Parts: sequence; structure tokens; C-alpha cells
Amino acid sequence: MELNDTNSTLQVKSLYKSFGAQTVLNGIDLKVTKGEIVTVLGRSGSGKSVLLKLIIGLQKPDEGTIELFGTEVTKLPLSELNQVRKKLGFLFQQAALYDSLSVEENVAFPLRRHTDLSDAEISEQVQQMLVRVDMSKDLKKMPSEISGGMKKRVGLARALILSPKIILLDEPTAGLDPITTKEIDELVLSLQKEREITAIVVTHDLSSVDRLADRIVILKEGNVIVEGKPDEVKRSKDPFVIEFMELNS
Repeated sequence: MELNDTNSTLQVKSLYKSFGAQTVLNGIDLKVTKGEIVTVLGRSGSGKSVLLKLIIGLQKPDEGTIELFGTEVTKLPLSELNQVRKKLGFLFQQAALYDSLSVEENVAFPLRRHTDLSDAEISEQVQQMLVRVDMSKDLKKMPSEISGGMKKRVGLARALILSPKIILLDEPTAGLDPITTKEIDELVLSLQKEREITAIVVTHDLSSVDRLADRIVILKEGNVIVEGKPDEVKRSKDPFVIEFMELNS
């Protein structure tokens, strides 16, 4: 299936998702343009992580559409959805590394699964990526032997190894100290600019928002209650937005 990479955007229209009686997303709309970093904020349970899982196809919406690269993907057969997924990178909240694989093998996994590259070509690409995320000295270590911040670096390397057009980052700095958080944010920003990647970042950390965001989206009870550039959102008069920003600053 051919993808329209010249229009590397994401567009969500009237997206609904419920689990039993609980409505998690209540008809949201969202458009992300090429090369933009959008941060998605909101209380726990407001639908932020579910939104990312719907975009990447790990879950199906109840209603609504998701367009990636100009293609509506919610009803694609798995074979075609997998072609789209190759253009997406996903960093799970806990990095989600394979415990039985080394750092090097974790980053190589998408290349082995989705490409026909030789072992030598895979090794070269993996080593170049690990140099880029400052993990080349630890490539033979197992996930149990590295810190949380290092796991996030490896997870980011794995998310980027197929040169995606869009990356989805779910709490990329959760549980990290402020110095490591700043390092991860700067790494994300550097790689995003370098590769002209579109990024959606779910986070609770307003220092990360200040460093990363071109635009902020705040969810409340499954709805987008405010959306705009950081300075616009910070000037919002909405009581929830004011309280949320103050409590998380």
C-alpha cells in the first residue's frame, strides 16, 4: 500500500472510545501537522494513553476516524495496518523492552521483523542509533542491568530505528529525576528536529512541556477542553486549566 508521505500528518475526527460504562474519549478532534510536537495533558484516566493506542492501532475506536499520511486507518486489514505502523514509532511508558534481549537486540528487533537487511547492515544501523542516544557502551547489557533513564534512551532508539514519520511518546520521562528528564527531553527534541519527525507526547511534566511543545492539548473527561500554543494555554481562564497548570508546575 502506498502512503502519502508528502502529507505526513495525523487527523483524528469525532473519536469515541468506551470501556464498559466508562467513556474514555468522547468524540475528540485533533490535527497534527508535519514536524510539529504536540503535548497531550490531562488527569490520570482522561484518555491520553488510550488516544495513542488508538492511533497506532493497538485498540479500535468505537466511532470516528483516524487518518495517517492521508489514509484512514481504523478499518484497514492487519496487513495494510502493519505497513502504516512502519511509519510510526512508539515509546511505551515503561519503555517495554524485551527482558530476554540485550540493548543491541532490542533496538535491532524492528529491523529484523520489518526489513530484509543483512546482519551486518542491521548491526551498523543499530550501533549508529545507540551512539546517537549515548548508549553505545552498553549495547551488550540486558534491560535488568541498566537504569530507568537508560531504558528510556533504548526505547527511544528502538522507536526511531525504522525512521518513522511520526513518534508517539507515552510519559517518556515518568519516574525520572529532573536532570535525567531534561536530558531525555533534549534528546527527543534534537532527534525530532534532526529527522523532521512529527511527535505526540503524553506527559504530566510541565517542564517537559515548556521544552518540547509547539502546541498543547488538554483533555478532561474524554474531551479536548483547551488547545493552543503554550503561551495561549497558560493564559486560559478555564478553572480546570488554571488549577491543572498550577498543581503540576
